[in-house]
Amino acid sequence: MKLRTLFSAGMALAFGIGLAAPASAQPQTWKVQTSMVAGDSYYTMLQDHWLDRLAAMTNGQIKIELTPIGSVVPHTETMNAIGQGILQGDFTSTTYFAGRDKVFALMGDLIAGYDTPMQLTMFCYHGGGREILQEAFDRYTGGTVQVVGCGAVAKEALVSKVHIKGLAELKGKKIRSPEGLAAEVFRRAGASPVAMPPSETYTALDKGVVDAADNSSYTMDKSSGMHKVAKFPIYPGIHSMPIIQFTVNKAIWNKLSPELKKAVDAWYIAAIYDMTMRNELQDRLNVAADLADKSSGITIVDWSQPDRDAFRAIAAGAWKDFAEGSVLAKKAYDANIAFMQKMGLLAK
Repeated sequence: MKLRTLFSAGMALAFGIGLAAPASAQPQTWKVQTSMVAGDSYYTMLQDHWLDRLAAMTNGQIKIELTPIGSVVPHTETMNAIGQGILQGDFTSTTYFAGRDKVFALMGDLIAGYDTPMQLTMFCYHGGGREILQEAFDRYTGGTVQVVGCGAVAKEALVSKVHIKGLAELKGKKIRSPEGLAAEVFRRAGASPVAMPPSETYTALDKGVVDAADNSSYTMDKSSGMHKVAKFPIYPGIHSMPIIQFTVNKAIWNKLSPELKKAVDAWYIAAIYDMTMRNELQDRLNVAADLADKSSGITIVDWSQPDRDAFRAIAAGAWKDFAEGSVLAKKAYDANIAFMQKMGLLAK
């Protein structure tokens, strides 16, 4: 019996679960705003599969009340709301804060950077990404926000109504794209970026106002009907892979026991990896179904690795120029380049 108890304690400490909360700890509920609409796939994954697990991993000491985008404060104001205690945390897209400093754009979505979500999450945890984000949040919140973690869930597909077989065929194509870094990368690759709200994308594709669109994942594009008017999706995608961050109020974080901090950290990493797997699985199931359905008229376009590498090399020039003028953005750029070179994604 004694050996079994010692073994259980060791396993709990190794994985950061089970023995996290001391008996005297006061249970707390964190209101966490997301960058997701209630009911979308990411929101549902968290709600259905991961909220109960956090409570279990912390022995009921920490629970999360998940809220959709804009439900408490505007999506660009969550960092201030967390520092002020209006929110206890956010689970949101880092790019929403790009207007404060270009570091949040480079850290939030390094356009055409990594090939897979796993690579970008590795940069967050083993390439200095999380530390750079913490430095940025310390500067812009006066040290009131703690970065628990960051990671990517999906690489977006590029929905297209024309057959863009490779890099050379981007030239002259009109592509719906958000302004800023994404638009600049497409422009340098020879395309003509067109800025418009996401709500207008379907009609713009249908009417031929744009040839392709930076929109969302393959599954989200399919569910919103994009493939009815744009039958040449590029999958796996070539461009956007946004980071989802988890930040909490630093004063609350600092009061947690070391065991609880480990449990919350482990929870976030597990949740991100699980969401990545679920999204990848659903994308692949949808791709397989569309390939099998000859009546759909859909052609899945998969760029060659040389074309993907060449597009990344073009993007790298845009990253470098974009980082100018911000010490933190330059730090994020240097860290990404060093990590990519170490992984063989960019030539030294």
